[in-house]
Amino acid sequence: MSGRIMLLFQLCLVFFTALANAAAQEPLVDERPIYSAGDAIPVTCLNRTSDTGEHVTDASGQLQYVPFPVCNETGRPLEIYFGVEKDINCTIDFISDPMFHLLEFYVHNDAPMTCRIPTRPMPDSSLANRVPKEDASVEGQGSLSDEYIPLIIALTGTLQLSHLHVSSHLNMLLHAAPKSVSPGVIDAATAYSISTRPPARIVIGDALPFTFSIRWYSGQQLPSGWSGVGGHIYASTLIYCILSAGAAAAICTVYFRGVELPRRLRNHGKDRMTGGMEGGRLGGYGYTAGTSSYALGTAGGKRD
Repeated sequence: MSGRIMLLFQLCLVFFTALANAAAQEPLVDERPIYSAGDAIPVTCLNRTSDTGEHVTDASGQLQYVPFPVCNETGRPLEIYFGVEKDINCTIDFISDPMFHLLEFYVHNDAPMTCRIPTRPMPDSSLANRVPKEDASVEGQGSLSDEYIPLIIALTGTLQLSHLHVSSHLNMLLHAAPKSVSPGVIDAATAYSISTRPPARIVIGDALPFTFSIRWYSGQQLPSGWSGVGGHIYASTLIYCILSAGAAAAICTVYFRGVELPRRLRNHGKDRMTGGMEGGRLGGYGYTAGTSSYALGTAGGKRD
C-alpha cells in the first residue's frame, strides 16, 4: 500500500512540475518589423553589363543590385506602397546608351529584367543593396533568402534597326501573407507588359514613360476572373435578375392600379352615360311609342 502511495505521489509531482514549466515558458514572438498599409517598398534590380547583358558581381563575387532608375515624377527610384492599389507613373527622363542596350536585352529576352523587393521593412536603408552570401551562387534569380522577394519584370516590345518599341504599361501583382499567418509580410511578386497598349517608341536620349498598375492579393491564391466564352451564371447574377423582374412587376402593378385602371373606369362610365343619353334622344322607342300612342289617342278622340 505504501508503495502505491509513493508511486502516486511521484506521478503527481512530475505532472505539476511539467505544468509549472509549461506555464513559465513564454511563446516565441516574431519581433521582426512588418509593413503597415501605405509603407514605401523600394525596388532594386540586378546590375547587368550593357555589352553582353551578364550580371555584375562585386569584389566578393556576390550579385550586385542597384536601385531602379529614378522616376521623373518623384525624383526617387521606383517605390511601391504596401496594400495600396493604384497606377504608378515612372518616367525615366533620359535613356542613355547603356540603358538602351539593356532594354534591347530585356525586350529580346536575352536577359531577364530581374528585380527584388524586401519581404519586410529593412531596418537600415543601407541594407537595400546588400546581397546575402548564400545568393552569390544564384545566377539571375535575385535574392532567394527570407529578406527579399524576387520581382521578375517581363518587359516586351519589338526591336528595330534605328529605334525600339517598348510596351511600357505593366501589371504588377503582389501577394501578401494572410493576416492570420504573417501580417505585413510580402510572399510573392511579378510584373508583365500589356502588349495591347500602344508601345513607346524609344531612341537614345528619349524619355521612357513606365506605368505600373499595382494590384495586391492576400494569400497565395488568385481570385478567378475568367468568365469563359459564353460566361457563367453566378448566384449574384441570378439574384439580380430575380430582383429586377420583381421590381419591374411591382412598377407595372402600381402603374396599372394607380393610373391605367382608374382611367379605364372613368372612360367606361362616360361611355355608358353618353350612350344612354344618345339612346334616349335618337333611338328612344319608348318615347316614340308613347308619343305615337298619345298622338293616336288624340286623333281618335277628335274623331269621336
